[in-house]
Amino acid sequence: MPQVLALIGEVTRGRDGVVRVFGRTVGDEIQGVLDDAALVVDVVLELLRDEGWSVGLGVGAVDEPLPAESREASGDAFVRARAAVERAKTRPKGSSVAVEGGTARAEEVEALLRLLGAIRSKRTSAGWEITDTLASLLAEGRSAAQKDAAAALGISEQAVSQRVRTALWHEEQAVLPVVVRLLAALDDGTTEGAG
Repeated sequence: MPQVLALIGEVTRGRDGVVRVFGRTVGDEIQGVLDDAALVVDVVLELLRDEGWSVGLGVGAVDEPLPAESREASGDAFVRARAAVERAKTRPKGSSVAVEGGTARAEEVEALLRLLGAIRSKRTSAGWEITDTLASLLAEGRSAAQKDAAAALGISEQAVSQRVRTALWHEEQAVLPVVVRLLAALDDGTTEGAG
């Protein structure tokens, strides 16, 4: 339990969007409150990477004022999170995530998160090494150019290119903003459509 709380703390450290920090609720379950879609996606994907967690994401209203600890809170978001985590427990490791949000949009967010989790669960240690390096370069505000990653890892650009392809890095990066946008729209109740 302390390891997963430390992992989430690492992902959320210094970022906006943490309404209530994650803490233990019952048994081996943890709960927190976030209000930033990109942060939510990052936390979910890190929990799926660990492959030991079933992740239930409840989107909706919370009863105000929020208590100091999320385990004492109530509202639609918490009811939906409970239902979502129960569904997530029936899924294979690495893609054991479910989203409840009161609309069909939640199913779309869930499908994309499960897809990203499945892609990541197939990633080798070499794949993780390259994707973590590229993500680190981006986080530092640097280019995620393969030549920079090759220099950082001491391998050839061709080896980087092969690892990037096998790890489906570019595909993941293309899907991330879509899932963040859909989740944000689900959370604020907006709808999108083509006219």
